[in-house]
Amino acid sequence: MGLTRPLSKLLPKRRPLLSPPPPRHYLTSAPSHSWLKIHPEVSSALKSNTPLVALESTIYTHGAIGNDLNLEQIVRDHGAVPAVCGIYAGQATVGLTPEEITTMCDQGAKKVSRRDLAYLIGQGICGNKIHGGTTIAGTMILARQAGIRVFGTGGLGGVHQGGENTMDISADLTELGRTRVAVVSSGVKGFLDIPKTLEVLETQGVLVATFADGKDQKEVDFPAFWARESGMKSPAVVWDEKEAAAILLAQEKYGIETGMLFVNPLPKEFEIPRSEMEEVIRIAVREAEEKAPGNENTPFVLRRIKELTDGRSVTANKALVRDNVARAAKIAVEFSKLVDGNPVTVGMASGSTAKATQQPISFTKAETKPSDEKPKADHTVDILVAGSVALDLNCDYAAGGKTDSPALNTSNPASISQSVGGVGHNIALAAHKVSEENNVRLCSMVGDDIAGSTILSSLSAAGLDTSYIRTLGHEYPSARTAQYVAVNDAHKSLVLAMADMAIISTHSFPSYWNSAVNASKPKWMVVDANWAEHDIQTWIQAGHQHNAKIAFEPVSAAKAARLFPKPKSHHHKKPELGLFPRPSVHLSTPNQYELLAMYEAAHEHGYLDTHNWFPVIDAFGIMRGAREQFVDIAGAAATDAGIPVQSVNLLPYIPTIITKLGSSGVLLTTLLEKGDPRIRDPDHARWVVSRTLSDHPSVGGVYMRMFPAAERVKEEDIVSVNGIGDTFTGVLIAGLARGGEVEELIDIAQRAAVFTLKSSKGVSDEVAGLRAELRQIVAKQ
Repeated sequence: MGLTRPLSKLLPKRRPLLSPPPPRHYLTSAPSHSWLKIHPEVSSALKSNTPLVALESTIYTHGAIGNDLNLEQIVRDHGAVPAVCGIYAGQATVGLTPEEITTMCDQGAKKVSRRDLAYLIGQGICGNKIHGGTTIAGTMILARQAGIRVFGTGGLGGVHQGGENTMDISADLTELGRTRVAVVSSGVKGFLDIPKTLEVLETQGVLVATFADGKDQKEVDFPAFWARESGMKSPAVVWDEKEAAAILLAQEKYGIETGMLFVNPLPKEFEIPRSEMEEVIRIAVREAEEKAPGNENTPFVLRRIKELTDGRSVTANKALVRDNVARAAKIAVEFSKLVDGNPVTVGMASGSTAKATQQPISFTKAETKPSDEKPKADHTVDILVAGSVALDLNCDYAAGGKTDSPALNTSNPASISQSVGGVGHNIALAAHKVSEENNVRLCSMVGDDIAGSTILSSLSAAGLDTSYIRTLGHEYPSARTAQYVAVNDAHKSLVLAMADMAIISTHSFPSYWNSAVNASKPKWMVVDANWAEHDIQTWIQAGHQHNAKIAFEPVSAAKAARLFPKPKSHHHKKPELGLFPRPSVHLSTPNQYELLAMYEAAHEHGYLDTHNWFPVIDAFGIMRGAREQFVDIAGAAATDAGIPVQSVNLLPYIPTIITKLGSSGVLLTTLLEKGDPRIRDPDHARWVVSRTLSDHPSVGGVYMRMFPAAERVKEEDIVSVNGIGDTFTGVLIAGLARGGEVEELIDIAQRAAVFTLKSSKGVSDEVAGLRAELRQIVAKQ
């Protein structure tokens, strides 16, 4: 039967999909009169990106299928944390305990939808402690407020037969149109008007996708709750939980505030055939019209269906809700995997009232502008640094006992200082201090928190350009501003460090980054290894496309290996990095442990076993007897540690490697191009460890030179070891960007590092005093 008047006329007008919703407040567990109480387990899961599944409480307080569903355990068995939502004693609660649910059932609870939430909570504030079991609509609101994205339930409310005249339309449908939560259900109750329900959901802009369960896309029906088929084709089809999670993440990345409905047909073994159910429903609905008007209609129909099916409808209902909850948990697990391990790149879209976007809009502050516009800059720069910025805490053990190191498993006296750091920040700041004004730009991310505000203020005070520092709101998972905590012994040597760089390694905005490189047009770009593997490659490729030279800063031994990621498959042996004479990376500044990590990753993942790598290595002409040369140049200790051999093997990918060896100095290993004057220069003869004798068109030889430490720093003069390597790299790159030669810049870069070694800051203020000297060094060359 067609509609006598469009259902859209009965529903409230909705804002455009891509317009900013009102500011949202993300609440955490707090005292008893807080607006939203979150169970500690749920709160912990939210902070750590542990998979979470919201569950409704009406299934317990008002359900007709018993309280033996064991839904919370099903969620846990599939790797997620359950969060039953409801109103307990007048307080909105996410994560009701079994004891609280039992109390609600024993003492009685109101049925709570959107319209009832404020009433019950307001009553609670006034001392009237009413319990409330939340419906699908009510549960969606609480889940969204808490930050839970997936909700598993039984059946959705819908449009009743004749709803176009009676206006009997479930609030679940309009809630899906305004609240971004993914609901997993088995469709709507079979006695409702399925075609009209789907029309309302379409009007509300809600994605309705049914799991195919092995069927061809054209054969997938929207289910009829107790029956797997309804005769209505599903508006969309989803193949598995991973695909559902990707859709959910895309919805979130775009900032679209509508919910989505993932429809899960009940297991075949519990299905009641469609033909049988249609007759049962016809009888039950006819009798309900005669005997149970108004609010009693649905309960009457359900009771009558149970009787007419000899209880099979209840068995099917239990089976489908358990299966839906299990599927919801699987989606939540896949979503967490996407967020933690495989950030998704979102393309461009447009809306009637919003500019084309590629990131979601931040909801944390009403005045916050869309964070997805192209980067704005009014000038190009010589240096662009893509890396981390963090709030650093430096904890120096205040020796008062018999040892110089802090004791484990207890508190220790210490001198604690705070500063802005992060590898990317330190390199950019060091380069900025010795460069001309507005010649260095940092591209990074901070969270919308106190640490992020502190960092932005510090960067502005230091004169660094902050236009490419992204602020991510709380709607982004793992959007905490990066922080680094160093625990040092009494001699200021590092004992232990803890780093939270998830904001850098989790979030991926490649189109924005490409625009940043294009707008900056840098001569040199520094990429630090705090980014995820694929993001490091993305940055390098963006720089290469815009003719920038690339320096890779390894950060740590664990992260250094990210430059040489594992091939995507056993058949994928071709490395993504370019090799000499067209390398993707031109320079790297590892310490000896980072160098070893890069070498081992390259070796293990097949980068040192390709048909493009062999010709370059062969052209070096380095024979086994080269050890004596290596010892003469680098020393026995460095040679025995394998540093010269590791460096030479990596030269085809990184033609200049500067290995920082602490108090021993710096070892420069570089690939000389054919015709390089150093090959024939007597003053450099000692350091040319090989000259190409082959007919390779580009390789001229290998240059290896040890630079002693610029200064022997007394132990009592050491203030902090943090940032010394970053300072070295920043000053070096500043000189290179102005046309300097590496071997002429190493000494001044080392002296800058010494300034930082004697400073409590990540980059010493004294580094700025080297600007004139750097200018002179470059001018001489």
